[in-house]
Amino acid sequence: MRTQVGIVGAGPAGLLLSHLLALRGIESVVVELRSRAYCEARQRAGVLEDGTVRLLRETGLGARLDQQGLEHGGIYLQFAGERHHIDFRELTGGRSVTVYAQTEVVKDLIQQRISDGGVIEFEVTDTEVDHLDTDRPVLRYTRSDGTRCELVCDAIAGCDGFHGICRPVLPDSLLTITEREYPYAWLGILADVAPSTDELIYAHHERGFALHSLRSCTVSRLYLQVGPDESIDNWSDDRIWAELQCRLALPGWRLEQGQVLDKSITPMRSFVATPMRYGRLFLAGDAAHIVPPTGAKGLNLAMADVTALAPALDRLLRGKPELAGSYTATCLDRVWRSTHFSWWMTSMLHRTPGGDDMEMALQLSQLRYVVSSRAGATSLAENYTGYPQLRLHED
Repeated sequence: MRTQVGIVGAGPAGLLLSHLLALRGIESVVVELRSRAYCEARQRAGVLEDGTVRLLRETGLGARLDQQGLEHGGIYLQFAGERHHIDFRELTGGRSVTVYAQTEVVKDLIQQRISDGGVIEFEVTDTEVDHLDTDRPVLRYTRSDGTRCELVCDAIAGCDGFHGICRPVLPDSLLTITEREYPYAWLGILADVAPSTDELIYAHHERGFALHSLRSCTVSRLYLQVGPDESIDNWSDDRIWAELQCRLALPGWRLEQGQVLDKSITPMRSFVATPMRYGRLFLAGDAAHIVPPTGAKGLNLAMADVTALAPALDRLLRGKPELAGSYTATCLDRVWRSTHFSWWMTSMLHRTPGGDDMEMALQLSQLRYVVSSRAGATSLAENYTGYPQLRLHED
């Protein structure tokens, strides 16, 4: 079997790359360990940067986004019994973010690829990549019916996440990993209740961080800081709502409760692997980097990676390797800026276990500076809405 680009992973990165390549007339095959139903149901991020929204619209993926997405012009920072609004549009010259769940982005991408005749192989096993140091790398996998397949490609994209098979094939002598694990995690719930806020609330509290996010006009997404070893079994729905009520409490405001549809605990880490290319293998998304969810950067970084990768592969396949050669450097500018912003937001808002009064005072001082200084608020707004200076659409 033969294709131009083999793509491992049917998450946002792999699916969007397949779509962007198709727009350039380049064939690809996407292989995915999970079922289509699983990919379209798993709960992940839900905030799209200004540039990500423009990208989806410009590439024909904006129909449902425009119908169902919730455009937000800012966020609230809450601390010391006060809630302050950060106005993105006013601070950045009109930029905003849009709440549209990763689940919906994946549904849109799968539907578009299938409608366009794209090939997505779900529920594959025993995936392997080989001959990466040649101009004919090989992608092997076993279909759900037991058929063993071997794809000869011009390039392979590893979009298979943090636990995927692609990053581990890079030689240890070449791979550099920089990481930090945080001493807390997020307990997240999806609730069948209309949001109690018009925009996201990031709350610093002496009992730990809390976040009120949104999924739609009728569904809310909320998070609590918990210990990294905490078990979800210890958290009944009643306990979760009681803790959310405590950490998000504000005079004159009410947090509405509803049925909990889904709940899970997610550990938090910062992780960057370099290089993002080895021979004809290119890494993108969580396969190469992980950020804490506090800054809403993970999904946006994955889409930025493949937006840079698509033209690089296009030129490589036409005998022009320069963009492919600079792919790692191009992506790392954005990766490290996002990593820093996510770390900064996380460190400012979360209570460190065992932290003293000095740490608490420093966090509150930083928060007061952000909400009282135009420079501080602008820095947050520019980082949160995205980095247009990196030019997502450069070809």
